[in-house]
Amino acid sequence: MNKEEIIIAIGGDVYPKGNIEPHFINGNAAEIFNDILPVFQNADYTVVNLECPLADNETPILKDGAALRAVTKTVNGLKQSGIDAVNLSNNHIYDHGVEGIKSTLSTLSNHQIANFGAGKNLEEAAKAHIVTIKGKKIAFLGVAEHEFTIALDTKYGANPLDVPNNVRVIRALREQVDYIIMLYHGGKEHYAYPTPNHQSKSRFFIEEGVDVVIAQHSHVAGSYEEYLGKLIVYGQGNLIFEKLSRNYDTWFEGFIIELKLNTNKIDFNFIPIQQSSKHVGAKKMTKNEAEFMLNELNKRSKMIKNTEFVKEEWRKLCRKDLALYKSRLHGHNRILRVLNRKTNFTKWFYPKWKRMMIRNVIECETHREGLETLWNNEDVDF
Repeated sequence: MNKEEIIIAIGGDVYPKGNIEPHFINGNAAEIFNDILPVFQNADYTVVNLECPLADNETPILKDGAALRAVTKTVNGLKQSGIDAVNLSNNHIYDHGVEGIKSTLSTLSNHQIANFGAGKNLEEAAKAHIVTIKGKKIAFLGVAEHEFTIALDTKYGANPLDVPNNVRVIRALREQVDYIIMLYHGGKEHYAYPTPNHQSKSRFFIEEGVDVVIAQHSHVAGSYEEYLGKLIVYGQGNLIFEKLSRNYDTWFEGFIIELKLNTNKIDFNFIPIQQSSKHVGAKKMTKNEAEFMLNELNKRSKMIKNTEFVKEEWRKLCRKDLALYKSRLHGHNRILRVLNRKTNFTKWFYPKWKRMMIRNVIECETHREGLETLWNNEDVDF
């Protein structure tokens, strides 16, 4: 190995709950990561996405979807596995509110695990984590799409995907560091391709100076591209995340991203894994399984070079999910969502004029900004 080469290992979403929880509490790294463990321990730096707050008390917020949480002692598994830093900019870090984030930050600090992507306010959450390895400065920056978790000027939360502000941070970092690695928590869940906007924004971040963009959150091994000689990954799948409900088979598959930072280029290697399905914890796929996954990954990745393909696949998915979007827009519970998917009853209860009114208040940036302002105002019951 080149002595000047820097190896960064990046894992996907981690939720230390379920059958794996005792191993995290007891720090049984070998039981958690099996033959993946040497990959983490041999890297110069290892980063994963921590997909929940670490807190011993339940203080769930009002939100759509599950409120995730793991007890603080599960940090032992992170520490003993050689994980150096965790990204907190995701859609679950605020699931238990301010107390959940405070507990997470203090727990990580007490165990000397670095973090980035969340903080006591927007300014703190937007800060990158900078580490010096072999004389090179590397910045890790986390951003998350808006889902109940975002920091505000005076509110704890995650660093939002906000392109103008993100780019200002990136430009400032470019003057300070040698490499910028962005963890982008967004994209469509269970979808192996980027949406058109996701691809456009990721490419723009590369144009503005980011060296690697890695999208997590989709819970599926997706696709990737080399853009302007830099790497963009659209979904790397889960690392440790046991089944919740209605999960796809792809939920249990993913890959570790091994980055090799050299003087003039960044090489990368994908290590396919299986997790939490046939066994507790994560381990490498067999040779045949790995070859199959990588072949499928490469096929999808060739397709996304064509932006028209990306647009058309997204249009197909949106048409397929039309009833689901209608149900979410109208606040239906799971039973009504299933019923609407089968009968499309919304067309009778919501005539065209009403749909146009709803469309206007959501589609217009100023109207949408007004809604968001009211939703984010804790003094207003809206």
